[in-house]
Amino acid sequence: MPTLLALRVGFHTLVALAFFALMRRYPTIGGPGWWALSAVAAIVGSFGFGLRGVLPDAMTYGVGNAALCVAPLLAWLGLRSHLHIPLPLRRAALAALAVTVVQVMAVSVWDVPMVRQGLFALSVLVSMALGYRDLLHADPQRRVPEMQALKLLTAVEFLAILCFAMAAPVAGLPLPRVAAATMFFFLLSGLLRVVLFGALVTYQLRLEGDRARQGLQIREADSRALIDNLSAGVVVYRPNHTISSINSAARRFFGWSEGGANSALPEPTGPGWQMLREDGQPMRLHDMPFERVLATGLPVKNVVVGVPVGDGDDVRWAVCNAYPENNAQGGLRHVVLTFIDITSLKVAQSEQKALQAQLSQSQKMEALGTLAGGVAHDFNNILAAILGNADLARQDLSREAPARESLHEISTAARRGRELVRQILAFSRQQPAERTRVDVGAILAETCGLMRAATPPQVQLLYDRHPDTPDILADATQLGQVLINLCTNAIHALEGRSGRVECHVDGMAGDDPRLPPDIARACAEGDVPAVRLRVSDNGCGMTEAVRSRIFEPFFTTRVVGRGTGLGLPVVLGIVQVHGGAIEVQSEPGQGTTFTLYFPAAPKGAAWASQSSDVGQTSGDPVTMAPRPHDGPETDPLESPPMADAPPADPPHILYLDDDDTLVFLVRRLLERRGYRVTAFTDQQEAIKAVSEAPQQYHLLLTDYNMPGMSGLDVARAVLAIAPELPVAVASGYITDELQTEARAAGVREVVFKTDAVEAFCEVVARLARPV
Repeated sequence: MPTLLALRVGFHTLVALAFFALMRRYPTIGGPGWWALSAVAAIVGSFGFGLRGVLPDAMTYGVGNAALCVAPLLAWLGLRSHLHIPLPLRRAALAALAVTVVQVMAVSVWDVPMVRQGLFALSVLVSMALGYRDLLHADPQRRVPEMQALKLLTAVEFLAILCFAMAAPVAGLPLPRVAAATMFFFLLSGLLRVVLFGALVTYQLRLEGDRARQGLQIREADSRALIDNLSAGVVVYRPNHTISSINSAARRFFGWSEGGANSALPEPTGPGWQMLREDGQPMRLHDMPFERVLATGLPVKNVVVGVPVGDGDDVRWAVCNAYPENNAQGGLRHVVLTFIDITSLKVAQSEQKALQAQLSQSQKMEALGTLAGGVAHDFNNILAAILGNADLARQDLSREAPARESLHEISTAARRGRELVRQILAFSRQQPAERTRVDVGAILAETCGLMRAATPPQVQLLYDRHPDTPDILADATQLGQVLINLCTNAIHALEGRSGRVECHVDGMAGDDPRLPPDIARACAEGDVPAVRLRVSDNGCGMTEAVRSRIFEPFFTTRVVGRGTGLGLPVVLGIVQVHGGAIEVQSEPGQGTTFTLYFPAAPKGAAWASQSSDVGQTSGDPVTMAPRPHDGPETDPLESPPMADAPPADPPHILYLDDDDTLVFLVRRLLERRGYRVTAFTDQQEAIKAVSEAPQQYHLLLTDYNMPGMSGLDVARAVLAIAPELPVAVASGYITDELQTEARAAGVREVVFKTDAVEAFCEVVARLARPV
């Protein structure tokens, strides 16, 4: 008996320690703590049996038996805690207290062994029955082997305790032998119960592990779904440059299949994976976000990279971030690369830059147009006075006079100044274009023929015209000016070396993909083809910085005094007036090619105009006096022939201008041709003169740009007094708006001030008729 008690004490001590350790390690699992207390109660009961005769019977029998009765109760509470069944702690405490009191009283008061044994057996049987019931409810479908084994063990222990309880009183067996057998049996069953309790703990841990793994899998699936459905690209790399995972946005960005890149493959290399800097140049290896994270172990943020896609020039742009993902020991597990596709933003920025460049160009043109409008009037007045007085002076000199040559040079210089103003006006698109149906090939041939005389001998000037090139609607003079400016620039680009300038004109289909969008749209609207005009050279070429500024007014790369910087701006202005477009290809040392595109003239179209209604009215037409060529058609040293002498009763001309010089010039000019001239410099005086004698005057010729009242205001006032009086307005700055307003005011003609003397007098002779 002492041996069994010692063995029992040692066994329950180990059990108590083991379950206490489980309780500390897995605090969320119910049961081990109660089972440890049950083992402690069994140890107390064993000590009670072992100390009989040494301590009072109330302590040994009473407390020992009470501890042995409480131990199954604590084991049952542990089972309920493990099965997550609510614990009846209050009732269990009352039952334990009652058992202890009865056991102590049975020893110290009544001394009835049968009561102690019966109470012990009853408490054990009740605890076993309650445990069996809980196991039935916890595993009704018998799926858990550990619980089934525990139920079987509980049933065996239940039957055994009944047998042992009845062995002494019924079979008459000695109590010590029955107690020893009972203790040995319950020592073995306790060992099995401890094993099964441990198996329940293991089963619960396995369930929690399965649930944790399932939860982790669900979270990983959710994370993968979330990452896969992100609009931002995510690529996870291993340190050996292989891909661990990639989401759909990244596949689409790189042009990979939706099935995803093979994660076992190394990081893609070659043209399809080349990264570009913001300036479009290839990114160096150590600057790539992935490599920077590998080298430094630090995150990389907000790096703009471009990735060429496919075999073409398509580039996709992204803002990249890269960061390291380390393991628990601090080692690098992955490099996570995230990026946001900003291709559309880059395209929008490029378009915005182009629009800003166009806006800047438009603002420069507007500023130059404003400058031209302010300068043209006063400057053309000066030129008109110079040209008119030079012509009058030549008429006063004999053919042999040496001064005639000087007067010719004065007129030539004045005409150059006039053409400079016209170039500024053409660039700023302030002068209307007189467009007719023209053959571009014929204009090209004529222009190249004229240019050959001024082309250096070491330069080859070649041109080619396709026979089926359609006509366009254009001002032939302005188109010739475009060709002259482009060819002149090409010759200057050769810088005195031997070289070649080639001009080529041909037709293109209206839906040709090479056409600029605006030209393609115009061709589609008019259902016409396009005309392409190219001027190329093999000269010095241009850098990108120079090429971006060639259409700026007054920008030139030539030395001071060798260029005005208006040649190409004039070309741009004329081409845009004609509804065309310009493309420029140039590389330093590789030459330059200017390509001009125009929509072809519609079939049957004879002419067109930028303001086609100008000059068309139900009354008298409003026209612009014809413009002569830069040089006189006759011998420049010859005096221009005098106009036919007016009749005996010459017309009376009323001339109004705020410039005394022009008043003096026009009076001399017209009086020399036999007209009567009354000139004023004040608008109110001129209107008063007409109101006092409306039938006296045959023509009112007035300047347009005057302070206070413009020429059109004077014309309206005069026509209100004398509706039949012909009125002409002279200006050195003629716009579409001026002609439209002049027509509405009843003005017969708009005269360009700097035209030649004969052209000016021809207008007067046509409009002024004697009564």
